[in-house]
Amino acid sequence: MRRLRLILLLLVVGLLGYGICWLQPMVLRPALVPGQDAVTDEASLTARVELDDAGGRVLNIRPAQGEGSVLLVLYPGGLVRPQAYEWLGRALAAHGVQTVIPEFFADLAVTAKDRADSLIEHYAHGRPVVLAGHSLGGAMAADYAARNGDRLAGLVLMGAYPPDGVDLSGNHFGALSLLAENDTVADAATVRAAVSREGPGSRLEVIPGAVHAFFGRYGPQAGDGIPTVSRAEAEAVIVRLMAGYLTSLG
Repeated sequence: MRRLRLILLLLVVGLLGYGICWLQPMVLRPALVPGQDAVTDEASLTARVELDDAGGRVLNIRPAQGEGSVLLVLYPGGLVRPQAYEWLGRALAAHGVQTVIPEFFADLAVTAKDRADSLIEHYAHGRPVVLAGHSLGGAMAADYAARNGDRLAGLVLMGAYPPDGVDLSGNHFGALSLLAENDTVADAATVRAAVSREGPGSRLEVIPGAVHAFFGRYGPQAGDGIPTVSRAEAEAVIVRLMAGYLTSLG
């Protein structure tokens, strides 16, 4: 009997240790440090970047002068830190866009999918607001847009699509859906099929040779495809497509 209790105790301790090890990377996230590996060219170097508190920590990226004509709220992908998308905010700043990237608990947008509410109230100041999201962040952005279309002027989905049952076809704006050609994380067929329920005039653009992880600078992703272009080439296409979409609203 004593031996059985010892075995059970060791089993419980082992399972507890495994659980702690599994959860630790989700709860103890890397530091949020702006400015690391974020500059793409000389113009992006001049963007003003701050770490704000607006219902939680927010990476706030503004043009070198002024506040920008459009506000972009960007939900990061699942388990991806906000600074992975600072490069994009800096590049868009040169086109007159202010980008705010919120930090979520455990870096999961699903924990606060309505975070855009407080960010719009804090930063919009009457300007058009576009909500964007990568991967899981894109799914949560689509969910928000379906319920709050009157607060938005647009939606950008990066390797993402609306969750089942979410229909944006009643919105007054069309979404821009970006699909990396060699993405094997987001199902390409699902991304393509979802465009029809993302609002009137929604369109799909394919980033040639790119992979899922090229939308953010967080390194390779398990299960992703093999890129056939450089990251810099893919990023240039992403910026061109997003800047065209965003500046048409300003």
